Amino acid sequence: MSLATLLVLADGRLPAGGHAHSGGLEAAVSAGRVTDLGSLEGFLRGRLATSGVVAAAFAAAACAVEKSAKLSDPGALLAPPSTGWGRFGMASRHADKSWQSALETLDEGLDARTPSPALRRASRAQGRALLRAGRAMWPIPDVGREPHHPIALGLLAAAAGLTPRDAATAAAYGSLTGPATAAVRLLGLDPYGTHALLAALAAECDRIAAEAADHAHDPVDDLPADSAPRLDIGAEHHATWEVRLFAS
Repeated sequence: MSLATLLVLADGRLPAGGHAHSGGLEAAVSAGRVTDLGSLEGFLRGRLATSGVVAAAFAAAACAVEKSAKLSDPGALLAPPSTGWGRFGMASRHADKSWQSALETLDEGLDARTPSPALRRASRAQGRALLRAGRAMWPIPDVGREPHHPIALGLLAAAAGLTPRDAATAAAYGSLTGPATAAVRLLGLDPYGTHALLAALAAECDRIAAEAADHAHDPVDDLPADSAPRLDIGAEHHATWEVRLFAS
């Protein structure tokens, strides 16, 4: 593992549009559920234990799929296109068709775990932006349509030479940093106190990442499906606002 590379991937300043998303916090603030550091801590812990766990699991799984494909045929993933492209844009003559099938299955698995259409759109928009940023740094295979953000993160981690655990760490940590940063902008909270909350949750991020890596090769149906109904409902309300600070 390259620690510096992981820091690049997890850096909130990576030009992948993450600053435009609040991770559901803007809706929670509007509803009066988050008003100060105490309620923000509850929000962050809840998000990490639900959508953060799911994101970490799918990022680790996507990274494992990509790394396995590279080991089986290092040149195939960058092969030029031909006829018969599938949903993810990989040529049908690909030597290892399990790669495309596995990514499709992961994508469908995340769709099933994301009942809110607004959150699906936000996840794919972030995935598209992340791949665009990643391609400026590392060679990444063409996956056609934009994948969900955790899958894009896993692909990017593998392209950067990182491990499934690294991908899971970045996903778990990223599920916290977006809302934490948004809280400073929305509520004017003390940034020192906000980052103290992030530091306090570091050990939990590590635990979630380790567990995700241990199960990165599990069937999609066995991956976590922890849900956060309030985030889903809030996202649908938020998408109807005419004036909002964040895209999601």
